[in-house]
Amino acid sequence: MKQLKCASIDGFEAISVDVESTFTRGLPSFSIVGLGNSAIQESKDRIKSALLTNDFKFPPKKITINLSPSEIAKSGSQFDISIALLIALQEKNINFSDFYVFGELGLNGNLKDTKSIFVLILSLAQQGLIKNVLIPKESISKISTIPNLNIYAVDNLSQAIDFFECNDKEIHRVQNADFKYDFLEINGTKYYYTQNYKLDFGDVKGQTVAKRAALISAAGNHNIIFEGSPGCGKSMISKRLQYIMSPMSLEEILDKAKLDSLQVKEPDFTPQRNLISPHHSSTKASIIGGTKIGEVSLSNGGILFFDELPHFSKTILEAMREPLEDHTVLVSRVNTKVKYPTKFLFSCAMNPCPCGNLLSSSRECRCSDIEIQRYKNKLSDPFLDRIDLYVVMNEVTKEDKVDVDSQQLHKKVNQAFIYQKQRGQNDLNGKLNDDEVKKYCILDDEIQDILDTAIDNFALSFRAINKILKVARTIADIENSRTIKKMHLLESLSYRKR
Repeated sequence: MKQLKCASIDGFEAISVDVESTFTRGLPSFSIVGLGNSAIQESKDRIKSALLTNDFKFPPKKITINLSPSEIAKSGSQFDISIALLIALQEKNINFSDFYVFGELGLNGNLKDTKSIFVLILSLAQQGLIKNVLIPKESISKISTIPNLNIYAVDNLSQAIDFFECNDKEIHRVQNADFKYDFLEINGTKYYYTQNYKLDFGDVKGQTVAKRAALISAAGNHNIIFEGSPGCGKSMISKRLQYIMSPMSLEEILDKAKLDSLQVKEPDFTPQRNLISPHHSSTKASIIGGTKIGEVSLSNGGILFFDELPHFSKTILEAMREPLEDHTVLVSRVNTKVKYPTKFLFSCAMNPCPCGNLLSSSRECRCSDIEIQRYKNKLSDPFLDRIDLYVVMNEVTKEDKVDVDSQQLHKKVNQAFIYQKQRGQNDLNGKLNDDEVKKYCILDDEIQDILDTAIDNFALSFRAINKILKVARTIADIENSRTIKKMHLLESLSYRKR
């Protein structure tokens, strides 16, 4: 028996799969066992054609290929080359144990890239399971970005066979790629960023308070809601948040590329966080997750934007409480449960009433009190308690001027990011847990008295208190202050939901 290593996706992560082969006497046949899907079963015809068109004889024996562990369902055409190599090299004394092999075979024996190869290899590397890998040359641009990996690439089946038969494997060695972006180096780790502002805050006139809140949100990864009349710039500001977000480590860039691949998008490996904006008519399964990974998980490390927030179903809004609080979501599937990380910035935009004119001084609101109340009741207090910043925006006036652009805001975000990382934080302020809040959000006696008064006057919950402290910590970082001062706490209190 011979075996090679490959992998398959199980939920969000890759599982290592041993591809085993036996050749026994009996009527000639070719079977693949181990819960392979239709793409794997169809590989038999691709493999036969690839071998025969490259002058390899298909052995007249009973061939059995086993994908172990056999109780886990497997999918994908990346197993083609592994199975073909086991058949082609059945009589050779070759040890494959150190190598993972990935690639789909064309009928002429050419090796092709698949959308899942990058995801699989990255996941295996993050788990520390892979050191040497053989891939198609088509995959080099993506796989070479993964650090600490010995990568070898070939064009076709014949080259793959020669690779294992010869001793000089270095001729197929691929150099790891370098990231050529601006970076901040903090405590020995590089954090990359780009100054490409496709959408610029310089396009937003007025709305000084909202832009200040957006800066705080981006600097500390705080959840934020913008409320205001139609056309005041709620969505405009939310869509520009993406370009002033904090720098990304190499691991975060690769995780973003992994999520892009899971969405069947070509990863670009830029240090710019994703923005995902589902429509309010989306189903709960598509947002939270079900048979496929949901939008909350695909937004991990980026921004999840809900426009027209109250128009999302109450079921979806209440289901958002778990990923917003625990930063994970547990999805139950047949015979298994899958946990996905959900550390995203949650940005929302909403009108003050169904017609949108409740806060307008020039337009009459057409909504009754009951309609306004029903509209507001879509958002429960437990849901709103998970929002750090609640901003009521002003109406647009002809006197509004541009007072700041994205480059200026991004510079302040980077400065706040440096403070947070130098304190030894793994997460930004908005995602600190209770113990970390006690460690990093320290108040002196005078400021604690102000907070205690606010707790009594506004009946703040324990979660709301922590949110206020975390926002105050971010404001202090933006203002280059090592400690939280009175003005920082008062500004933080001004962003609470009234």
